Amino acid sequence: MATRKKVFYILLILSPLAFIFLSLFVGRYPLSISSIVNILICKITANPCNLPDQYNSIVWEIRMPRAILGALVGGALAISGASFQGLFRNPLVSSGLLGVSSGAGFGAALAILLFSSTSYTYVFAFFFGGLAVLASYLIGRTYNTTPAIMLVLGGVIVSSVFSALISFAKYVADPYNQLPTIVYWLMGSLATARYHDIVIGGIPMAAGISGLIAIRWRINVLSMGDKEARSLGIDTVVNKGIVIACATLATAGAVCVSGIIGWVGLVMPHIGRMLVGNDNKVLIPASLSLGACFLIFVDNLGRLITGSEIPLGILTALVGGPFFVYLLKKTKGGGW
Repeated sequence: MATRKKVFYILLILSPLAFIFLSLFVGRYPLSISSIVNILICKITANPCNLPDQYNSIVWEIRMPRAILGALVGGALAISGASFQGLFRNPLVSSGLLGVSSGAGFGAALAILLFSSTSYTYVFAFFFGGLAVLASYLIGRTYNTTPAIMLVLGGVIVSSVFSALISFAKYVADPYNQLPTIVYWLMGSLATARYHDIVIGGIPMAAGISGLIAIRWRINVLSMGDKEARSLGIDTVVNKGIVIACATLATAGAVCVSGIIGWVGLVMPHIGRMLVGNDNKVLIPASLSLGACFLIFVDNLGRLITGSEIPLGILTALVGGPFFVYLLKKTKGGGW
């Protein structure tokens, strides 16, 4: 039994790497297996490659950064969703529960209205995503405590306000240039992924993911309820704040470079729960791996279905919607 578990965990670790490698073969420009392997070997060994320069550009400048960014974004959204589901003791919440997605969406829309440079889009999306979560947390603070229901209500209020602001931004946007850009960004995509996107979004994503993995055992305690957690010596206010801050960093970093991609933070933790159970010490890393694999798969699927790429938000919703219906029937609208 122990050997099977070790093999399973090794597969979870290696699966994102395998999906990244396989995604190098996916695209409109066909490349043979031998060509891609030679390109990888030449790059690793720093030897000159006897292949056309466009081959190297396709692999290293287009497909590789896109696959890596997809793995980071999918993993960040999934691990944040799993953490929130444990923290709020509700299997029907996701990584955008506290308004980070709608806040980041408004920030990006505002940057598109005010500036032409994409670098401002990253900054504004990240800033307003964090601001939305901070506002939700402050609304949820009642009598110096943070009850879960108040945090959820705070998130609903903030999400509604920022959704209205996004609609207003689309209303005043130039319908020929700015409006299509805003709409396309809100649907989510990795089409323009480059290495600087990995650096910009990867730093907060890595910080948030590392923090959630480090304190994942405390999420088990927090999921027991505030009274039980305090009786075990856990400062619920501080630890809730740490979990929310780390999940916000991971989600905001993902959204600012990829746009709004829904359902990953809801669906992947449940698939992980089916595989490894409810223990967050195992579920959190499993969700990270599954989310990375899932988003790479969906991104490749979006490139292959049609000649023009389908935005990721559409495909993840088409997968997540039916699964959500199944989940409601399975749980009958209740918790675990």
